[in-house]
Amino acid sequence: MSDDTRIGLLRRQFDLTWGLLEYHLDRLVPEDVLWKPADPCWTMHRSGDGWVPDWSDTEPDPVPVPDVGWVTWHIGWWWGVTLDHLSGREPRDREAVAWPGPEGVVEWLNALRREWVSVLPTAPLDDPAPFPWPEGSGMTVADTAAWVNAELMKNAAELGQLRLLRAASAAP
Repeated sequence: MSDDTRIGLLRRQFDLTWGLLEYHLDRLVPEDVLWKPADPCWTMHRSGDGWVPDWSDTEPDPVPVPDVGWVTWHIGWWWGVTLDHLSGREPRDREAVAWPGPEGVVEWLNALRREWVSVLPTAPLDDPAPFPWPEGSGMTVADTAAWVNAELMKNAAELGQLRLLRAASAAP
């Protein structure tokens, strides 16, 4: 299969996945973003001039339910770092990912989408993948692009379910 064919397939998968996420982003209101669906809940917290996510290096028990804010930060983290790697930039540390807050999150994710769409056509699909796989894994940039589609689909489902739960909980 040629690179153009593989990139076309990855792009069509991405467009489908983005369409599912976009459905919810288009309906997202700032009040949805920090709504806590359960306790314990992972969310975003104001800190100085920015926002900080809840985080633990070991998975808590029980696992906290993330809110929309945390899910969107998570998308920005993994996707931004993936773009850093594929664009030849120094990858940001998790702590350096600047979440824009409830009012700016949709535009932030749209900017990541625009950057991804510009990087994907020139991605060296057969090169070893610098992220998210361990060095020497045998995974390629094509595997990373397919992972972006899968990870984004998972996050779209999470965000959509949270948005729908909040809407249903507010219904009379």
